[in-house]
Amino acid sequence: MKKDKNYIFGVRPIIEAIKSGKTIDKLFIQKGLHNDSFIKLWKLVRENRVNYKHVPLEKINRLTKKNHQGVFAYISPIDFFNIENIIPELYEKGKVPLILVLDRITDVRNFGAIARTAECAGVNCIILPEKNSVAINSDAMKTSSGALNNIKICKTWNLKVTIELLKKSGLQIVACTEKTENKIYNINYVRPTALVLGSEENGISSELLKMSDEKVKIPIYGRTESLNVSVASGVILYEVLRQRNKTI
Repeated sequence: MKKDKNYIFGVRPIIEAIKSGKTIDKLFIQKGLHNDSFIKLWKLVRENRVNYKHVPLEKINRLTKKNHQGVFAYISPIDFFNIENIIPELYEKGKVPLILVLDRITDVRNFGAIARTAECAGVNCIILPEKNSVAINSDAMKTSSGALNNIKICKTWNLKVTIELLKKSGLQIVACTEKTENKIYNINYVRPTALVLGSEENGISSELLKMSDEKVKIPIYGRTESLNVSVASGVILYEVLRQRNKTI
């Protein structure tokens, strides 16, 4: 059994959780599962656009030894927000948006550390993809030292569409990547900005790199090739604050 308390299993409990408005962070469904009760759950999953993944029975058996009926779900300990509402609200309040977009970051401790730094740096919200992204669970909450309770998190089914929305809303898209010679200090971050960070293994997807207005890198002077992504987020965020004349 997983030690994380934010989970449920069984068809009926998950149906009731969705109906009651609980946010399902990730739902695992046994491959080939078909029965009358599951059909009711499947209808709710599609109607509410619940993030799900078909997995082998062995995967769910590793998550719990109890009677799971082929379904297991993590319940998010936080609520999620809509980026379409956040951007107009920021402009209405006279704020210059600072958004963090995380592409394919799946390590929970890295994410928690990034969220902690982002909240300290005054980031307005963090955007995550529904698929291929970290599970926001008790480990993430602990690693963030509670910061996830104080920063808005948005999830999107399509990062490309969300990036286009940000661009149309007047934000420059700045990708932090090693695939450039342009250093992070050469960009004007005083204007509305969305920073994109990718996983340490795969970096930022080529599609998002193409959509970026600017590509920047953190200079490395030692023999180690790169920084941990959570450390990298802190470096570039505090360069943004330096330029925006924040008190650090």
